[in-house]
Amino acid sequence: MNIRSTLSLLFIITCCFANSQEININPDVKKTLDIKRTNTAPKIDGVLDDIVWKNADIATDFTQFRPEMGVNPLDYQKTVVKMAYDDNAIYVSAYLYDKPEEIQRQLTSRDNFGQSDFFLVVLNPNNDAQNDTEFFVFSSGTQADAIANPNNGEDFGWSAVWDSAVKIVDDGWIVEMKIPYRTLRFSKDVETWGLQFHRRFQVNNTQYTWNPLDRTKGNIGLYHGELKGIKDIEPPVRLNLYPFASTVFNNFDKPTYKLGMDVKYGITENITLDATLIPDFSQAGFDNLVLNLGPFEQTFGEQRQFFTEGVDLFNKGNLFFSRRIGAAPRGSIDTTDEESVSNVPDNVKVLNALKISGRNENGLGIGIFNAVTEKTEAVVTNTVTDESRNEIIEPLTNYNIFVIDQQFNGNSSIGIVNTSVWRNGSEFRDAYSGALVANINNKRNTYNIRTDLKVSQTEFDLDGEFGFNSFFRIGKSHGKFRYSFDHSFSNDKFDINDIGLNFRNNFNNFGIDINYRIFEPTEKLNSFFANFFVNYRRLYKPSEFSGTNFGVFVNAQTKKLLRLRGSINFEPGKQFDFFEPRDFENKRFFVFENIGFIRADINTNDNKFFSIGLGANTFHAFDSERDLFGYRFNISPALRVSDKFRLGFDYSYQNNKGSQGFANNSNSLPNEIIFGERDIITIENSLSGSYTFNPFHTVSLTLRNFWSTVTYDDRPYFLQEDGTLVEQANTWDELGLGNSNVNFNTWNLDLNYTWQVGPGSFLTALYRNQLFNAGTNSEDNYFESLGDLFDQDINHILSVRLQYFIDYNSIKGIFKKKNNNAKTLGLQTQMHNEALRRNAMIDNSYIDGYNYNSYQ
Repeated sequence: MNIRSTLSLLFIITCCFANSQEININPDVKKTLDIKRTNTAPKIDGVLDDIVWKNADIATDFTQFRPEMGVNPLDYQKTVVKMAYDDNAIYVSAYLYDKPEEIQRQLTSRDNFGQSDFFLVVLNPNNDAQNDTEFFVFSSGTQADAIANPNNGEDFGWSAVWDSAVKIVDDGWIVEMKIPYRTLRFSKDVETWGLQFHRRFQVNNTQYTWNPLDRTKGNIGLYHGELKGIKDIEPPVRLNLYPFASTVFNNFDKPTYKLGMDVKYGITENITLDATLIPDFSQAGFDNLVLNLGPFEQTFGEQRQFFTEGVDLFNKGNLFFSRRIGAAPRGSIDTTDEESVSNVPDNVKVLNALKISGRNENGLGIGIFNAVTEKTEAVVTNTVTDESRNEIIEPLTNYNIFVIDQQFNGNSSIGIVNTSVWRNGSEFRDAYSGALVANINNKRNTYNIRTDLKVSQTEFDLDGEFGFNSFFRIGKSHGKFRYSFDHSFSNDKFDINDIGLNFRNNFNNFGIDINYRIFEPTEKLNSFFANFFVNYRRLYKPSEFSGTNFGVFVNAQTKKLLRLRGSINFEPGKQFDFFEPRDFENKRFFVFENIGFIRADINTNDNKFFSIGLGANTFHAFDSERDLFGYRFNISPALRVSDKFRLGFDYSYQNNKGSQGFANNSNSLPNEIIFGERDIITIENSLSGSYTFNPFHTVSLTLRNFWSTVTYDDRPYFLQEDGTLVEQANTWDELGLGNSNVNFNTWNLDLNYTWQVGPGSFLTALYRNQLFNAGTNSEDNYFESLGDLFDQDINHILSVRLQYFIDYNSIKGIFKKKNNNAKTLGLQTQMHNEALRRNAMIDNSYIDGYNYNSYQ
């Protein structure tokens, strides 16, 4: 498919939907809800018989914004919300009218949406349209919470402790909520808060808001209503303690026992300190290992809660990759042929870490992050003399990030980020990086400019040249048709990998995106999005062309909640890969040409008892000198056995024939870069299931097996200076290149039980096992390879962790109550003793029979 035909197809598709009507909603016109103080807090039980709800103002008349804007709910789907407050918390009640048989209420663990209706309260105490705190209650009774802003979306890694209750009734369901002030960051000087309510009907994928929302332009915070009437409340002392005890039993190591504590402390009304004083990451999940044949490192997502919660400020500029902290040691050891190295840990121990972050009522955000990892040594042993010595492979290291970010106009921000890595010892390098980041929208929210300017330097850059990287994007950000232009640049010195992640530098790239979407459903579609893109890539140094590609991506959902996705990508002409040869100093490159990719996916309605996802893709090189052809398909059936039990299975098969790539570095041919033509087969199976007894008890199981083989043709190729490959007359063995075939196999099982023993307090029991095997027997089939895998020693891990939540205000309240009780008891006891003294003159036996505990 050429560019002209692709553009024609895109034009036809967009014309089919050009008659969709647009709804214009003025973000300056806002609903208002007046909230009243109560002297008697409601009981959070889902029964709305408390006196506080009788005279409270109501928020109602919700309006649909997804999939269609401006539509009123059906007559039996009315929503009535009320609010109240006292010195401790904000209280919310919602009567959500509906037919009980249409209420979807799958039980899930916390922050897991599943297939459930939900009610959402969004509070913005600074009323700045950009920094929201979200509290979800699902019809199943499960909670979720997040902090959100336009730059980073919703961060569900953030967790707060609050109360809610759900009750299913004959004409719908009821929610009651208590949101303590400790969960919010606010200034008592702000009298009007931003407020929004959402209601989601999972049965037909519709969503409504109290204040109307226009999806065609601007961020959703601009369409919040207003909460008025909160007066004379003092932000509480925000000190939360999370003491924990954990133990880990590992058949490859000694048992470990740990006591520690995490702390959250409100330094000011809006600034919070988070610290993990004795870190415990023993229950972080397994990484999904895959075979990596590429030139870049294999990376995985963060699974440690401390590094995922409330890090939106620290992610600005993309300078921070938290997996660097506590990763494998970076150092290397020079050894002789008679020496061996042992006691090398997989990860460096994190000694402590803290975050200070927040944003004041004027939109100024401040973030400070600091973490320290311990000095790590390996043992070097002389195999002849049996003498040994310790060698440092990772010194004591400090990681630091400092961020200042100013938001303005309700839709824009500009910030400065600085990072540093300090390593103890002159033989280890320090590193620094910084960024100026901006995200600017015009007042009408119709156009957007985003720019990042970044620098980096390590102490080994003796010539004083800084690494530099930039990104610039300008585009239309409203309406059905949108477009953007972007430019990304990096010199060959840019390196942030001591604390961040960048796979490559030395580029000068340009991109164009043109897309179309609908905001109102058509006769058959709820949603539709199509994007056409073109990219043009060059090197910075030397300034040479490296490649180009263009394509189209389509995403749609039908009225029956069938989701469809498809994409086409083509790389026309010669493409110059400067990374696959692994010779960055000499700028060697590998040339390929005319490769096309096609992908399609379909997913049925997840609300049903049985749902399934199907996907397939293929790629081919339109090159007479190559026979590259690859394909992949996957199938993902799922059973929603009940509202408590869900089971899913994923299977994928990939077969790449005629792939060409870097094979190995050879000491026998040091002046040659060795490539090979290879067939790659990959099979991945995964099974996942969960049983949720109630919102406080969940058992989950994940099992995964990944298997991949790489089989090279009999003769290797040598990379030429012009980027082409020349096949050799001799075999790998004849050239002394050894065997580059691969058989890679991993297995891991994760069985988890979580019990929420109290608000913010959890007992987690976790059993895991893991197997790994890698060799050169690529001709073995799947079951032969699986047999070899299970011949390996299996690693069994059992861990138990109890975390308890302590709120300082509760402790203070207990002591205050005890003191008051003691004073009362002292006065009452004094008065009663006087009475006893007088009565004793009449009957001394009364004193012996007195029960002092009756007053306590």
